[in-house]
Amino acid sequence: MGADDKLENKTDELKGKAKQGIGEATDDRDLQAEGQADQTKGGLKQAGEKVKDAFKG
Repeated sequence: MGADDKLENKTDELKGKAKQGIGEATDDRDLQAEGQADQTKGGLKQAGEKVKDAFKG
């Protein structure tokens, strides 16, 4: 897994956390859900890349 992929995946997670936090602060359930989805997407992509790395090494 390249450093660019790791950074992009981590960025997705952090953006998701920010969206979720803003959604909670403003009582915006749609933004909260979008933030949770972004976090999940970033986490799943990272997990998939780690599996790929395990089979390469």
